[in-house]
Amino acid sequence: MRATITALLAATVLLGACAAAPPPRPDPAELQRQVMQTERAFAKTMADRDHAAFSAFLGEEAIFFSGPHETLHGKQAVAEAWQRYFDKPTAPFSWEPDEVEVLDSGTLALSTGPVHDRQGKLIGTFNSIWRQEAPGVWRIVFDKGSEVCN
Repeated sequence: MRATITALLAATVLLGACAAAPPPRPDPAELQRQVMQTERAFAKTMADRDHAAFSAFLGEEAIFFSGPHETLHGKQAVAEAWQRYFDKPTAPFSWEPDEVEVLDSGTLALSTGPVHDRQGKLIGTFNSIWRQEAPGVWRIVFDKGSEVCN
């Protein structure tokens, strides 16, 4: 009886130690790859003229800086304001990530890269912050572009 109680106590301590172990640290290279792929898929929505797909990448709390004095707050406001970029048969601009950095926690990431007009001329740089909402699921929460300085 005493041996059984001792064994149960030992098992309880071991299980408690396992449960208290921190989750495995996310692989930074894998997270960077995920965000790079997500940003490319997001940009493809513009090329494909797919506003619904574009909207699916937006976080509910998304904030987009849309000009010197306009800031859009929330998924719906961003989606509505960006609808105009999807109305014509050809995309007015395109973008491509060239750098991604992810927090050690794996919860937020920054993507940045060039923005080109429809003729391919460099017109700006985008900066986007992505939040991981579930394993492998990233949603954009901040976006701000800047024009090319001449």
